[in-house]
Amino acid sequence: MSQKSDNGISEEEAARHASKMAKIKAARDRMMATKEGEKGLIIVHTGPGKGKSSSGFGMIMRCIAHQMPCAVVQFIKGGWQTGERTLIEEHFGDLCQFYAMGEGFTWETQDKARDIAAARAGWDKAKEMILDERNTMVLLDEINIALRYEYLDLDEVLTFLVEQKPPMTHVVLTGRNAKDALIEIADLVTEMGQVKHPFRAGIKAQKGVEF
Repeated sequence: MSQKSDNGISEEEAARHASKMAKIKAARDRMMATKEGEKGLIIVHTGPGKGKSSSGFGMIMRCIAHQMPCAVVQFIKGGWQTGERTLIEEHFGDLCQFYAMGEGFTWETQDKARDIAAARAGWDKAKEMILDERNTMVLLDEINIALRYEYLDLDEVLTFLVEQKPPMTHVVLTGRNAKDALIEIADLVTEMGQVKHPFRAGIKAQKGVEF
């Protein structure tokens, strides 16, 4: 009978596991050998669950950590002083340009013309940041909300991304209800699902978790 190690795994089990992992690694290495190209990606984070902006800012922080210039344009949350904004503006302003163009959610401003003007100003700034080829990545936070409410022209946004975005620039677009046409042109789409949320239990948005 095979002896077991201190962690309770027998020699046969360890050998089977090592053999299985070696096969998986070989298959993975073969797959990775076929992936040689690089391109600037159009990335969409959407869905009803939490984490869309958080994931986008996570990628921005990766760029910062790699000393890669990047930019953020916020379309809705501009009225908030979020943790991400504070961190980037106070410590990484040399690597990441941050523009808070929105004035809050539509039910807060209650002024459609003002919301449209803010969204269009945000889009103008977004185009400027995307066309600046020094920027490796540009995060368009909550732009999907502006598109949903038709504060921006969807065709104009799609045409710009397809025809004018520099080939090696990544653009991340976040927000619920991403338009089907945007999903169609995107290279990477993640839909955040919601299983449970504390808001439904009467718990308000909290610093460090939501903003």
